[in-house]
Amino acid sequence: MILEWDKLRVFVKPGPTDMRKQINGLSIIVAEQLEMDPLDGSLFLFCNKQRRVKKVIYWDRNGFCLW
Repeated sequence: MILEWDKLRVFVKPGPTDMRKQINGLSIIVAEQLEMDPLDGSLFLFCNKQRRVKKVIYWDRNGFCLW
């Protein structure tokens, strides 16, 4: 993936997230709780209660990527 930094948007979900969730669960959180489209190419950041564990998902051309 080649990032276009001038068009990149990053969204942080407020509050703790269950870090046992994988791509499907996190994309459902984006769609239902944040009321955003998880397929628009933005980065979505999630963290646990202690803010030690972080996960980022984004939609690339052919599927989700999880960092």
